[in-house]
Amino acid sequence: MATPNLQEIHDFLVSLAFQAGDIITNALPGTSDTDSKLNSMEFGNFREQKLKLISPGADLVTEYDRAVENMISTSLKEKYPDYVFHGEETYNPAHPLTDAPTFIVDPIDGTVNFVHGFPCACVSLGFAVGRIPTVGVVYNPSTKNLYTAIRGQGAFLNRTTRLPLKGNNVEPLAGLANALIAIEWGSDRSGQNWETKIRTFEKLGQSKEKGGAMVRSMRSLGSAALNICAVAEGTLDLYWEGGCWEWDVCAGWVILAEAGGIMVDGSPGKEIVEEFWSYIQGKLEY
Repeated sequence: MATPNLQEIHDFLVSLAFQAGDIITNALPGTSDTDSKLNSMEFGNFREQKLKLISPGADLVTEYDRAVENMISTSLKEKYPDYVFHGEETYNPAHPLTDAPTFIVDPIDGTVNFVHGFPCACVSLGFAVGRIPTVGVVYNPSTKNLYTAIRGQGAFLNRTTRLPLKGNNVEPLAGLANALIAIEWGSDRSGQNWETKIRTFEKLGQSKEKGGAMVRSMRSLGSAALNICAVAEGTLDLYWEGGCWEWDVCAGWVILAEAGGIMVDGSPGKEIVEEFWSYIQGKLEY
């Protein structure tokens, strides 16, 4: 198999991101029974008509997700038939991620936001080689912000502005007390991971007198990819999450790394990481 042409893949993913944005922002007919058809959703002014929620609870899946993923997967398989495709909507546990060149796609990251008309949802298109995130494209059709990166070539906003936004003038983060941190509640509202998250959120926000970190503030944007991109551009300082899948982080991971950020677990070595981990209450299960 020939070595992947990363620039070509990057450019093709950008074109697909814009096509996906068009699907999201324009009317799309439903594909099921008449009563549940999607007649229209104008993302720009958030006018919603007959939006069908396929699954119950907080983990919402819309017909838009499936339509966007179908368009992306069809296009990628036609142009790159030898590469593997992993999409959120068509994921099969029997076919886990391997070292093969793989497109890793979340058609709409931030589905709950999309359903509610909150302008923080995106198309997340990643490409991994040897399980290493190598190309990343994240596009928010509401704000028209496009985040892109190729491993070793830097990260960019709207293809012209290099990330982070402050360039080399970013001051080191002086502890959690000065940090704006992104967190997410997730769709699983019970069990060990839920308890760990809730107790940790409490500890991060609690006053120093009570043994907490008393971070400057916390945000929940509702999109893992956009949270990571916000850290890459420098508008957020940290993002902590448990239970992400590869399509949640692959594209954003490249963008973050190329902007000078790091993706870490609980490993020591970075002062701010060690400080953060000291406030984790319990363990996350995967």
